[in-house]
Amino acid sequence: MGRLMAAPGVPTVSRKWWICGLLLCASIINYMDRQTLANASVRITTQFQLTQAQYGNLELGFGWAFAAGSLAFGVLADRVTVRWLYPALVLLWSGAAFAAGLAQGYTHLLVYRTLLGFFEAGHWPCAIKTTQALLAPAERGLGNSLLQSGTSLGAIVTPLLMRALLTPELGSWRGSFQAISLIGLVWIALWLTVVREDPVARASAKGAGDEPSPLHARSVWAVLFSRRMLVVLGVVACINTSWQILRAWLPKFLMEGRSYTEADALWFNSLFYVATDVGCLGAGALSLWLVRRGWPVHRGRLAVFLGCAALTALTSVVAVLPKGWLLLGVLLLVGAGALGVFPIYHALTQDLSREHQGKVTGTAGIAAWAFSPAQTLYGELIDRTGSFDLGLALTGWAAPAAFLLLFWSWDRPGEPQNSTPRTRA
Repeated sequence: MGRLMAAPGVPTVSRKWWICGLLLCASIINYMDRQTLANASVRITTQFQLTQAQYGNLELGFGWAFAAGSLAFGVLADRVTVRWLYPALVLLWSGAAFAAGLAQGYTHLLVYRTLLGFFEAGHWPCAIKTTQALLAPAERGLGNSLLQSGTSLGAIVTPLLMRALLTPELGSWRGSFQAISLIGLVWIALWLTVVREDPVARASAKGAGDEPSPLHARSVWAVLFSRRMLVVLGVVACINTSWQILRAWLPKFLMEGRSYTEADALWFNSLFYVATDVGCLGAGALSLWLVRRGWPVHRGRLAVFLGCAALTALTSVVAVLPKGWLLLGVLLLVGAGALGVFPIYHALTQDLSREHQGKVTGTAGIAAWAFSPAQTLYGELIDRTGSFDLGLALTGWAAPAAFLLLFWSWDRPGEPQNSTPRTRA
């Protein structure tokens, strides 16, 4: 892996985890810029006089742009050096996040959030391609947990920062958007200082993480139309839709659906993402522990995925609970499960192809955001019923649906991987 000026004598086994630490930091910044809207959602909808459906449209625009960016930057990540592509994307999404603080109305905000989604999408092809090159298959669950946990850490920090930056003035959310966006510049400087050569090319030249794979060196079309790829697309469409609805609507649910104050909602929002981080890191650690106890890699992944999916389905319990400690406690369990499935999903994508990992991640990104209209539909449902509960109850069941798809359709060792997904009697 690339030379580390701060630690010139670090051995290779440690060096790869230093790079993973930088990827974690990128995930933190990615989610900080994303979460500013959710944490200021009540202020913004009040100032711009938005309906719940219009707020959902802001998330829809972000989601569809994220899907387009996933494919565009997934292709680029396989063609150009990650060392330069990665910081360029961080600079562009930081600029879009800063511009959102200048928005003068709904249309402006929609444009800036759409641009933010497009450029933020490049984070995942760059990061997943790097961890694939660095880590062996048994390590990837834990490595992806570190990467994915950055989303939780960013979401933990953002409510606390915004609580400090917001004032009683309704429009004070603008300054918080801009202050948080500038953190990306620090990461860019750190990345360019620490990583002096392309990490993927260096790791690939040394054979890091190589393993025998039936899909190794196959054409991109054979990979993208394989059975496993089709399963991956279905899995990520389910789990990401569930996660994004929770991420975008939780502050509104607490304040408008359960009458919590803004200050209390921000405090809990931070705690919620502590729980998601525990779930994410725990999922990766548990999958590695099971493998070391003699479990087959895929069997261990399935067990962890099932446990996390069961926790996510507790949204049905949340929907019937009144304001109180029990409501908040169950929400923490939901958060742990909703993010815990992602390290397993990322590990699945990394089993498909080394050469085409960027395109695999990018194509999966399209599927991940395919159901973004659910954000607008959820807002319309709230506008019609005056309640967040029905939509929330249904949201968590996408993760168990993803588990069933994975369990029944992922091929077993020795089966051809480009066949149609099978069914069982």
